[in-house]
Amino acid sequence: MLFNYKAIDTTGQAKTGAIEAINVDVAITSLQRRGLVISAINEDTGSNSLFDKKFTFFERVSGKDIVILSRQMSTLFEAQVSALRIFRLLSAENDNPLLSKNLDQIAEDLQGGSSISGALAKHPALFNNFYINMVRSGEESGKLDQCFLYLADYLDRTYEVTSKARNALIYPAFVIATFITVMVLMLTIVIPKISAILLESGQEIPIYTKIVLGISDFFVNYGFGLLALIAIVVVILVRFMPTAEGKRTFSQLKLSIPYVSRLYRKLYLSRMADNMSTMLLSGITMIRTLELTSDVIDNTIYKDIFADALNRVKAGSSVSDALSRNTEIPGIMIQMIKVGEETGELGNILKTLARFYTREVNNAVDTLVDLIEPIMIVSLGLGVGFLLSSVLIPIYNIAQGT
Repeated sequence: MLFNYKAIDTTGQAKTGAIEAINVDVAITSLQRRGLVISAINEDTGSNSLFDKKFTFFERVSGKDIVILSRQMSTLFEAQVSALRIFRLLSAENDNPLLSKNLDQIAEDLQGGSSISGALAKHPALFNNFYINMVRSGEESGKLDQCFLYLADYLDRTYEVTSKARNALIYPAFVIATFITVMVLMLTIVIPKISAILLESGQEIPIYTKIVLGISDFFVNYGFGLLALIAIVVVILVRFMPTAEGKRTFSQLKLSIPYVSRLYRKLYLSRMADNMSTMLLSGITMIRTLELTSDVIDNTIYKDIFADALNRVKAGSSVSDALSRNTEIPGIMIQMIKVGEETGELGNILKTLARFYTREVNNAVDTLVDLIEPIMIVSLGLGVGFLLSSVLIPIYNIAQGT
């Protein structure tokens, strides 16, 4: 809840502002800790006018914004700037209104006596458990500048790999969507008009033309029903995906599709190694590292693997032995982890593995794009060619007959 207040500070100057708190008592306590004498405080109910409301639907904080923010915080902490001053400064200078608002709220919490990690934890949409635990580790070790530098590097690598995989599919998806739209328009608008000419001619229609005319009739007569069915399926999938069973089903599907499954496996192994190396090099315990790594990978199958490994490590097993019981973890990674445990260089070895699998992901994405483009061109050419030939050949025969 947001509260507007009027108060007087220790120098006798009047102050006005707003504070975020769960209730008015917490807001008053937080303001009094700052040395303010409150003269008035009330909840901000906002404006009831449609024109006065601020539309925030399109406001979002991207992964790139968090990467830049982490680098800025690393530089400012290294320059010995206080945490409160850092968040105030970044809030004032940030171009993203939503991020600026959240940073201002974090600054308010810091001024109220909260720790940095505690203030960040109130904004889970921006900072996940991995981020918060890294910051908490930096607070305990007194190396917040290095902590934010580690975070910026890690998030930068993750953002680069994820965005490359996503952007590689934008062009094929756009072309396929355009092709489907054009084909549907032809089947529902152009083909019905031509079919009337073909039927009136009385000539024998080839089988492939009959197939096209049948598809056209289906779209014309049952198009809205098909659209409604697709909408129902989409709604069911949207409701099913967030469930536990839905997450498990789609996680298994990602690891079952030929070739694509190899890309996902390398992506998950890259995230796993990168996350573990970053946390271990920052001084976070192995138990906590395994707990948080399962959240970062974002796949139910791998979550189960790490849950099993965590229980075995708690029981006294080594990480390499705990992970070796699962076929999803390749043997080379198990051996490298075992060497790291024996030499005490597990963090650095995992860092090397992360770089290796990141290159593998990049190569797999490039290869997938190289395969998709010719397959897509050939498929679109065959589709358009079949549609045109099935219509033009009968028309040509009619013209020859006359």
